[in-house]
Amino acid sequence: MKHIAAVQAVVTADEFDREPTDAELDAIERELPLIFAEVELLDVRISLLDRTPSELDQRRIRRACNKVLTVRRDLSNRLDSGEAA
Repeated sequence: MKHIAAVQAVVTADEFDREPTDAELDAIERELPLIFAEVELLDVRISLLDRTPSELDQRRIRRACNKVLTVRRDLSNRLDSGEAA
C-alpha cells in the first residue's frame, strides 16, 4: 500500500497547526453567552426528538428560543455601540 503525503511541510502545516490569536479568543469569549444559550436550545430539542411535546415541553422550547434571541439582541447591541469592538 502506498502512502500519500505532502512533499512540502508548508502545504499541510500552515493554516491548521496554529493556536488561536488573542483577537479570536476574545471574540469567542464575547460570544460565550450566545453559545451557551444555543446549546441549551439544542439540548431541549434533542430531549424531545422521540416524543410528542407536551405543553410543558413547548414552554421549554419557547423559553430557550427567547433566551437565544435575547442574547443575540444584546450581543448585537454591544457590537453596534462599539463596546465589544
